[in-house]
Amino acid sequence: MLAYAAVPDFYAEIECSRRPALRGAPVIVGGDPRKRGVVQSASAEARAAGVACGMLVRDALRYAPKARVLRTDMRAYREVTARLRGCFRRETERVEPAEPGAAWLDLAEADAPPAQVAARLRERIAGELALPLRVGLAPLKFVTRIAAETIEGEGVFCVSPKELRGFLDPLPVSALPGVGQRTGAALAELGAVCVADLLRLGRAVLEERLGNHGLEIHGYAEGRDAARIRALPRPRSLSQECTLERPERAASSIEARIAELAEGLELALRRESLAARRVQLKVRYAGPGEEQQTRTETLKRAVASAAELCEVCGALLPRTAVQQRPVRGLGLAVMLLVLRPRRDDRQPDLFDGPPARGR
Repeated sequence: MLAYAAVPDFYAEIECSRRPALRGAPVIVGGDPRKRGVVQSASAEARAAGVACGMLVRDALRYAPKARVLRTDMRAYREVTARLRGCFRRETERVEPAEPGAAWLDLAEADAPPAQVAARLRERIAGELALPLRVGLAPLKFVTRIAAETIEGEGVFCVSPKELRGFLDPLPVSALPGVGQRTGAALAELGAVCVADLLRLGRAVLEERLGNHGLEIHGYAEGRDAARIRALPRPRSLSQECTLERPERAASSIEARIAELAEGLELALRRESLAARRVQLKVRYAGPGEEQQTRTETLKRAVASAAELCEVCGALLPRTAVQQRPVRGLGLAVMLLVLRPRRDDRQPDLFDGPPARGR
């Protein structure tokens, strides 16, 4: 069974999570209305008033004059995307990102029935990220997305193999992949308004009118889809770096900055449900060329907490020249990443701590 899991109105929902007072009010996320900014996301209340993604913000305000307009904050949205992906990966390794705030999941090897996994996901994302989630379940990839989009707000919609035909037949042909405005108009001329109409036309008619594209559409209508989940690989390394405001010699100050980097890496590892068997410390010295040293330790046991990372760095620091030379910058990286046991399943708060960069 496959799933399509999405946070509806992703950017707007994140903003409402950051500002709970906005819940229930029309919210528009987009560019500056004075500079022909475009709507990137809108809350359900704004959409109910007629606001749509892609329209100019100044035009959207004609539909919802009392809407709160917020500028896009891509850094925050990328952070939530990473945490959302971490939630998905605690259910399955096979996760394919889709649009912002959404992904396909292959649940073939999940440890519970698909409906139970979907319920677990909704509970986890509501509890950890304060975001709603809608999940479409189906045996075909394209059907999962259609199933999810039939949900108003949040929830789960499951299309079993036995229900597939009954689900597809009444759908408008525009619901099928590859049916845009022009193709839809061509099908309407042939009398195909819904999927059942399209099937009645038959393969030969569709091939004659639309060529191979018609055959592809007919395949979708029959309930065939060769597309598979293209899983995004986990990061092979994670890192955090900082540049000091001024060159530093005091060991206590350097250790404090390393502790901050370790906390950021702990969050990043937890999001991905990973632990590390190799830790690398990078020290950049003040002076011409800003020479740098790297020291690496490969561990017998994987580590994931900030305290463990700091302990390893405590052993690496004496192997550098930090006591002899002023330090201008520091970096901490983890490699040889392995899956963390499922029971170690805690997640950080929504906007707690800096993101790590994959290397």
